[in-house]
Amino acid sequence: MSDALINGLAGAGGGIIAQLITYPLQTVNTRQQTDRDPKDEKNKKVGTLEQMGRVVKQEGWDRLYGGLAPSLVGTAASQGVYYYFYQIFRNKAEAAALKQKKRGIGDGSVGMLSSLVVASLAGCVNVLLTNPIWVVVTRMQTHTKKSKANHSKSLSSDEIILSRSEPPPPYGTGLAIQEVYDEAGIPGFWKGVFPTLIMVSNPAIQYMLYETLLTKLKNRRRLSVEGNNGITALEIFLLGAMAKLGATVVTYPLLVVKSRLQAKQATVSDKKRHYRGTVDAVLKMIRYEGLYGFYNGMGTKIVQSVLAAAVLFMVKEELVRGSRWILTTK
Repeated sequence: MSDALINGLAGAGGGIIAQLITYPLQTVNTRQQTDRDPKDEKNKKVGTLEQMGRVVKQEGWDRLYGGLAPSLVGTAASQGVYYYFYQIFRNKAEAAALKQKKRGIGDGSVGMLSSLVVASLAGCVNVLLTNPIWVVVTRMQTHTKKSKANHSKSLSSDEIILSRSEPPPPYGTGLAIQEVYDEAGIPGFWKGVFPTLIMVSNPAIQYMLYETLLTKLKNRRRLSVEGNNGITALEIFLLGAMAKLGATVVTYPLLVVKSRLQAKQATVSDKKRHYRGTVDAVLKMIRYEGLYGFYNGMGTKIVQSVLAAAVLFMVKEELVRGSRWILTTK
């Protein structure tokens, strides 16, 4: 089994576990990002835990896990694709660095810029292949019973009576896919792909910081205890958390724009909240919401993403270590 495949499978496993642990936070955060009335003082004062409580009280526990099934598929696919191609590109970068060392250039290690390029390339491949899954997940996370009630105001009295006598089917993956297709056809599944491609800077910055911190820690450990450069699971957890925190603070506004584009669009007549594309969304958010709109739910995202990244790194490294041990003992 190749090193790239081991890393890909380990990344998928770590991503699934991290997703299961942090998914309710992710659902609340997506709703915060797509809230298009940030001037509402009541919404401003609602904390993450209180908002989770409201969702449970008004819509039930299951809504905190809306879109979990496609999200797990998306997480497994995203992490698997990302780590697979990341390892391939990383191996090529390391080989190139060794060649440079033989020519008397550099010390043979992959620098920060090369690490950034490697992570960016892997991120672009991942985005282009998995964006449709995340469009569907965003729709399911932001679908609420309240939105159905608001929609009923535009129906005739006969249609309202019919809707009450015949409850609509649960908003599952199939309905979300159909809704996206009805709105924009096949291209609709790549909504938000432009800011998402720019967002590859998030994992790029994250993994650049992670690799840099990990290398420094290993070097320090090697110097302090001769022959020992082992890193514990707890240290991996902390390094992953620190790297993700730095990346999230820098790129969060792009994440908000992406979520706005992927969520169900407002009616065309509501020009303030109907976005034709990335630039249109950015300009309208600046005009009608100010800079605050780009940071909706950032506190929740920091907690969710840092925890998820820390768990992912810890689990992935343990799975890689265990897989290599099994393969070498056969």
